[in-house]
Amino acid sequence: MPTYETRARFNADHRRLTPEQRHRFRQAVTAFVHDLRAGGNFRTGLRVKRVQRSTGVYEITWSMGSGPAGRATWEYGPERRPGTPHVIWRRIGSHDILTGP
Repeated sequence: MPTYETRARFNADHRRLTPEQRHRFRQAVTAFVHDLRAGGNFRTGLRVKRVQRSTGVYEITWSMGSGPAGRATWEYGPERRPGTPHVIWRRIGSHDILTGP
């Protein structure tokens, strides 16, 4: 199982999400973790890609139902357990988070 940590900005962003938005994020993370465990070839539906103009920062996008798509930015951190990816969650919300990923 991959390890993770969250940044303070992620935590503040996460608190502003509705319960439904948090639920949809958890669903996306379940798929994300499955793909990480399987070697990091992320399924197309997660739309994982590198954030432009940010070294080592990636975004994951998922449906939030009605309204704008949900996004979270993350980066790989130093492994906590050998051979196990470590993810640092940076921001979560809508497209607006990309101004300070």
